Amino acid sequence: MHKFLEATAGQYMTREVKTVARDTTMRELHKMFEADDFNCYPVQEGDDVVGVVSNFDFLKCFAFNPGRMVPAYDDLLSRMVVDVMTPEFIYVDPTTKLTRVLQLMVDHRMKSLPVLDTAQRLVGIIAREDIMRALTECTRG
Repeated sequence: MHKFLEATAGQYMTREVKTVARDTTMRELHKMFEADDFNCYPVQEGDDVVGVVSNFDFLKCFAFNPGRMVPAYDDLLSRMVVDVMTPEFIYVDPTTKLTRVLQLMVDHRMKSLPVLDTAQRLVGIIAREDIMRALTECTRG
């Protein structure tokens, strides 16, 4: 278990990260979620991460209150990521200990976190599955 206590996000993160743009439509995003089986994408503008969009954010676009008319399904799928993304998001850097990453995930009920370097550039993403893999590897034999 000591090995896990010393492990960092940089050691276990996924380095090849798929991102989306602000103008990605809900239709395109839905197809990406289905194809990739991801739960979250960083929203990137140039080299900057300007937010994250999750499955939950996608579903929020279909939540209605009783006093509002329900738009057509095609109209909802034409909305863009910028309309539903989370612009203020939690992230970690590659040197963040996995114990801290795990605590953030538990406290904020998150499935994955972007990993940004000191220049605030996206260098990876760390997901629950990465933490589980680290636990398995670090506690072996």
